Amino acid sequence: MGLSEPYLVELKGITKSFPGVVANDSVDLSVAKGEIHALLGENGAGKSTLMNILYGLYEADAGIIYVRGRKVSISSPKDAIALGIGMVHQEFMLIPALTVIENVALGMHSTKEPFTDLDTVGKKLRELAKVYNFKIRLDAKIADLGVGEQQRVEILKALYRGAEVLILDEPTAVLTPQETRELFATLRLLVAEGKSVVFISHKLNEVMEISHRITVLRSGKVMGTVLAKDTSKEELARMMVGRSVAFEVERGTAKTGEAVLEVKDLVVKDAWGLNVVNGATFEVRAGEILGVAGVDGNGQEELVEAIAGMRRVSEGAVRIEGRDIAGLSPRQVAGMGVAHIPASRHKTGLILDMTVAENLILQSQYRSPFSRRGNLDFKVIRETARNLMKEFDIRAPGEDTKVRLLSGGNQQKVILARELARKPKVLLAVHPTRGLDVGATEYIRRKIVEARDSGCAVLLVSTELDEILNLSDRIAVMYEGQIMGIVDARYAEIEKLGLMMAGSLRMAG
Repeated sequence: MGLSEPYLVELKGITKSFPGVVANDSVDLSVAKGEIHALLGENGAGKSTLMNILYGLYEADAGIIYVRGRKVSISSPKDAIALGIGMVHQEFMLIPALTVIENVALGMHSTKEPFTDLDTVGKKLRELAKVYNFKIRLDAKIADLGVGEQQRVEILKALYRGAEVLILDEPTAVLTPQETRELFATLRLLVAEGKSVVFISHKLNEVMEISHRITVLRSGKVMGTVLAKDTSKEELARMMVGRSVAFEVERGTAKTGEAVLEVKDLVVKDAWGLNVVNGATFEVRAGEILGVAGVDGNGQEELVEAIAGMRRVSEGAVRIEGRDIAGLSPRQVAGMGVAHIPASRHKTGLILDMTVAENLILQSQYRSPFSRRGNLDFKVIRETARNLMKEFDIRAPGEDTKVRLLSGGNQQKVILARELARKPKVLLAVHPTRGLDVGATEYIRRKIVEARDSGCAVLLVSTELDEILNLSDRIAVMYEGQIMGIVDARYAEIEKLGLMMAGSLRMAG
């Protein structure tokens, strides 16, 4: 990495606004040849917007882009690719029914027009795969490849098109620990060959491990650029949220009681009749957190939806304190003492055009003291809301503020306050800190541990392995709808968890 040389890419004064929000506010960013430059910030900080501008997907309202010292105009991905800029998005841009070679060849000039020269493409891809140690079946269909392999195809596709600067948007979000290590090894090879990488992330551990320099964005503004070797997680967190943050929640040994939630041989089908949960069996005891780890999309959300009454149980049993609740409605399940923090705040957690006060009584609005003889008592509702806003540090102008106007962290606190205020026996928490800044994350995690310490049985689903390890007393791993094993969190080994997440290891639990 030659920081004394002219920068490969420079963005100066980049500003981009959308209705009601300034996504990028006079942002400066420079990328040197042969460096991994991390772009760090929470969801909504403006990271992806900035890189979408560099890749030609958005047009900046103001600012200048330089590539190799020359001022350029990038109005489409085609322009970016011509300048040697490639991007791998969070959602892969691949066609499942086509092979690796066919996907790479799409949109490329062919010497055999109007036909595609797959032989030439395949030859070059094999050379690239050999150089960067990619083990990919080039004749395999994308649908038959794992997530990590599909990501490598996207990287190969960018390299085939001549990328000298590779933008990776949250690249580890869908990877197992082993796949993450393989990705990092690839990135180190790329920069050793003189290429540059922009690594978009919100994960402090990964950023510290892989990057040379780190630029932190907060609310669309640059908080600073630092050398990874000269900084710390604590300093980066302060830059991200403006205060010190505790990375690990203090918790004592679990004082567990009887099994409160029991799941036995559970089968749940999707809309096409395929098993998305396939014979899951486990229990969660009072006063413990059972964490469910796994790559997103392996049946975790469907499992929780079935427990919460939101999805039909095809086979098996779900019991709360011995009573089978399969087939009950969400209201009936809630009435059994089950609280639910759903995966999507906006789709199933909140009604965005209702007020904070109204959202805080959902699932209880028909009960006393909120309802009397079929009429809502708004005086009681508002007073309850004010008390909960104070207790759970919900920052809003007032209880009558529409919940859509709150930040993501405060929206999540509304859900948390509503669910915990009912003093549940069981708490189902799905991705409870997804998209939140490190400050809100710290708060939510602390409240989950407090619920466990009060005797609640907590089922925690998260794709953040650090979160699972930090909060859980026991850890279950899901792969393709099956429980691959359940281990004591005190003795959990990341290597074995990763193998279970990939379906390569099954452990008795």
